[in-house]
Amino acid sequence: MVRYLVLRLLQSGLILIVMSFAVYALIGLMPGDPVDLMISADPRVTSEDAASLRALYGLDRPIFERYAHWLADAVGGDFGYSRLHAAPVLDVLMPAIGNTAVLMGASLALSVALALPAGFAAAARPYSRFDYVVNIVAFAGISVPSFWLALLLIMVFAVILGWLPAGGMGTVGAGGLADQLRFLALPVLSLTLASVGSHIRYARAAMIDTLRQDHIRTARAKGLAEGRVVVAHALRNAMIPVATILALDFGTLFSGALVTETIFAYPGMGKLIFDAIMGNDFNLALVALLFATVVTLFGNLLADFAYVWLDPRLSLREVEA
Repeated sequence: MVRYLVLRLLQSGLILIVMSFAVYALIGLMPGDPVDLMISADPRVTSEDAASLRALYGLDRPIFERYAHWLADAVGGDFGYSRLHAAPVLDVLMPAIGNTAVLMGASLALSVALALPAGFAAAARPYSRFDYVVNIVAFAGISVPSFWLALLLIMVFAVILGWLPAGGMGTVGAGGLADQLRFLALPVLSLTLASVGSHIRYARAAMIDTLRQDHIRTARAKGLAEGRVVVAHALRNAMIPVATILALDFGTLFSGALVTETIFAYPGMGKLIFDAIMGNDFNLALVALLFATVVTLFGNLLADFAYVWLDPRLSLREVEA
């Protein structure tokens, strides 16, 4: 297990280096010159001064040399300076990561709590009225675009009913957990409704496939009650593909959070990336996008370990292959 863990970590590290170069190159293609943006507010700066600044920051060097310099600084903990926030990138990034973790964690927990019981119960009674209702809800959740759903929630709960705030993270001067939960309600609900449909479909399909296997037929032939067959013999096997999908969903949730946080003006990673790209804040956009890559790699790693833990029949060699 330790060998497998080390091997997967090394693979993830290699992928991260490749992805970091790809993101670094793509960020370099963003419109706008960093030096021009720095000196735009000072008309006294001459073209010779601009050339000196480009040489100072290494912008006149080949991209591989610039990337190697950036990587060496990043390994040492220096991720650069955010032009928009006038602060080191890490100082800007850490609070946003915490806010997004709260949003994603609450949304994922709520989605799992709703989707898995509904999907498994629908699979236990396929083609029943309950199954049809669950499928309609799932397809509705999958079909509705997340941005449209977010705007609809704002219109209903903030504008028409006035029950919840339309955006932000808290009332100025109020504070307190209850106030923060009110501001968190609509973003969490939006992300949950956007993901619960696909989770229901995966849970239902996994349970139906498991209930058709030979060992389930054997358990039924022994006269076991259907509820015991599902809980004791089918649930663990059905959780294998579901756990994989949930772990891989880290990256999907992060992408969904980008749209949701922007619409609800929630100060998380999604809004930070949007503001950094729109404001040509190269350093901040680069590190924020790399963090999204790390989240996705971590989800993949988690999926592999969950696969082995849920199905002891699988050898580590099979998973590595």
